[in-house]
Amino acid sequence: MVHGLSAFDRIFASRRPEKEYFPGIRPILEAAGNRVFIPRLPATEGIETRAAVLKAYIRRELGGQPFHLVGHSLGGLDSRYLISNLGFAGQVVTLTTMGTPHTGSSFADWCVDRFSRFFQPLFRSLGIPCDGLFDLTTDHCIGFNAQTPDATGVRYFSVAGEIAKPMLARGWRLPARIVEKHEGPNDGIVSVNSAKWGEGCDIWAGDHLNLVNWPNKRMVKAGEGFDRAADYGRMLQRMRSVER
Repeated sequence: MVHGLSAFDRIFASRRPEKEYFPGIRPILEAAGNRVFIPRLPATEGIETRAAVLKAYIRRELGGQPFHLVGHSLGGLDSRYLISNLGFAGQVVTLTTMGTPHTGSSFADWCVDRFSRFFQPLFRSLGIPCDGLFDLTTDHCIGFNAQTPDATGVRYFSVAGEIAKPMLARGWRLPARIVEKHEGPNDGIVSVNSAKWGEGCDIWAGDHLNLVNWPNKRMVKAGEGFDRAADYGRMLQRMRSVER
């Protein structure tokens, strides 16, 4: 399972794990008899760098064994690059991307257009890379898709999020409004259309982080709960149907 931009595999406090990037998902998958690996990738680096780290992790942990990939957000693009450009087409059975902006995000465009002249020099002076954000722009994704065709023999699937405006937390409202204006329905930052990839796309109710089981308090309060265990259970069934 591959995390997205500016993220983590888990947060620690006093050396004890406090929060995972995919909270509660590992036990669901392990209870079904799976081994689950969640690498820690460079938080804000670009796709090529993150994919290289992912490659080294997989070689170390799995060797040449076949496996399924699940990539959230930028992690889905990292995974596609790994398969098509780093020699993993013969080892990956399926890739399921979740809330991944395959055609880019208009919110990334908006951020780069307005703030790159200020934050890019600042980040560089602090030694903080910001290529990951630029890799999510619509222009970059056009080139990325041309250079990263789907690999023969790998089955590709996707999940998109869609959420009603009243259910959006405050932090999602601006990006959701920008993405809706340019691309239509979205999960707060990635549109349904951009998230669609491969043979089929499941649309789950929820925001961008809700897809990986972060709670949406507004949905819970409104009585619109979700059962991600059932959602991930269906994902597992699909994976098993295409086992090598």
